[in-house]
Amino acid sequence: MSAEPREGDTTAQTPVSGAATETIPETPPEAPPGTPSEAPPDRPLIKNRDFQALWSSEAFAAVGKETAEIAYPLLILATTGSALYAGVVGSAQLITASVMSIPGGTLADRLDRRLLLVGCNLVRVALLALFSVLIFTDSTSMPVIFAIAVVSATCFGLSQPAGMAAIKALVPPSQLTQATAQNQIRYFGATVAGPPIGGALFGVARAFPFLAAAVSFLISSALLLLVRRPMQSAQSRAAKEKGGTAEGFRFLFKQPILRPLIIWIMGSNMAFTHSGVFLALIATAQGRGASESFIGATLAVAGLGGLFGSLVAGWVFRKVKPSVIVLCGAWIGPVVAILLAVVPGVIPLGVIVTLVFIRGPIISTLFLSYLAAVAPDKVQGRVLGAVFFMSMSAAPIGVFLVGAVFDLAGPTWVFITMCAISAVAALPTLTKRIRTLPAPEAVAV
Repeated sequence: MSAEPREGDTTAQTPVSGAATETIPETPPEAPPGTPSEAPPDRPLIKNRDFQALWSSEAFAAVGKETAEIAYPLLILATTGSALYAGVVGSAQLITASVMSIPGGTLADRLDRRLLLVGCNLVRVALLALFSVLIFTDSTSMPVIFAIAVVSATCFGLSQPAGMAAIKALVPPSQLTQATAQNQIRYFGATVAGPPIGGALFGVARAFPFLAAAVSFLISSALLLLVRRPMQSAQSRAAKEKGGTAEGFRFLFKQPILRPLIIWIMGSNMAFTHSGVFLALIATAQGRGASESFIGATLAVAGLGGLFGSLVAGWVFRKVKPSVIVLCGAWIGPVVAILLAVVPGVIPLGVIVTLVFIRGPIISTLFLSYLAAVAPDKVQGRVLGAVFFMSMSAAPIGVFLVGAVFDLAGPTWVFITMCAISAVAALPTLTKRIRTLPAPEAVAV
């Protein structure tokens, strides 16, 4: 943009260089024959068949992933009885997906994104189908389960940046925020639908969740074939590679809007990582004498917050300024942590945590909308790879801190630690740049 936005101004504007000194002719020049007088309005997003095909494909892939991931610990506990093994596999999946998102971002910029997505899906189809056969024939072992889980996480890490980067090529700038908000519904809907599907199928036969996941990835691949337009811009496909993998990190930290936001998101993920919060709630509820069913109800209340947040994200962006969204999202974390430390009972803890989970998809949508707006298509994949790595790598640290502090000092100090980390992480949101944020479409390149 050619000028700094005015304080508090979040409307989309298109600055015109030299507008104050231009002389407007009395009679405008005649347009060439067949040239429309103005650009046609954008089609409603729901009628964008290419984006909806991509969204549906990613929705099936997300449900398949969540269905399989709830079945891994169930299978490990059923065959070995070891919670430690289940924890090791879960941590290995998270670390693998985090690390592989970096080369995944590079591949998303260098390769055809559709082929990358289809290829990763089909690898998982073959892998999970084979795994289902091994389970049916009682031929599984911990090394086999570990290998299947890690390779599946590798495919997820490699494909995630491509799926997100493709959005900019399929929707106009004015609809980036709306499209990103719809993506959050897919993600949080899958986290709600996948586990019960996986658990129910596991109760019928241990192989069924993995077989169902394989079918989901196959459907996802077929839906990608319905996307007619390229998932990269012509300029991106023609551009020569510059900067390599590190370009994503460099671009991210050079951006005055993205830099403070990613720093805050990393700290917030460390303080309120999904697994860490649930671990703290479970341990605190057990210490207060709650039954397992009561604890389950508490976690269900908290977990529904993410789905609710994804459903209202679009409405929030239409009604609330971006700067207000960021400031409220940043500082609600420390407030929630203090409430968790002082409020008695168990169910109220789940209600309070819901406030943090509601903000998650809203903030993710806003951040990813800014990223899509300011990052040229030729570096979208690498920037997204850097973002996914940085945001996901903070989660294991948070889980470790929750467990360590809880063992050493108890639940009150766990929540005080959450408050301190989230408050320090939120400090960059107090800068003038964040307090005067324009709308994402106003900074689109």
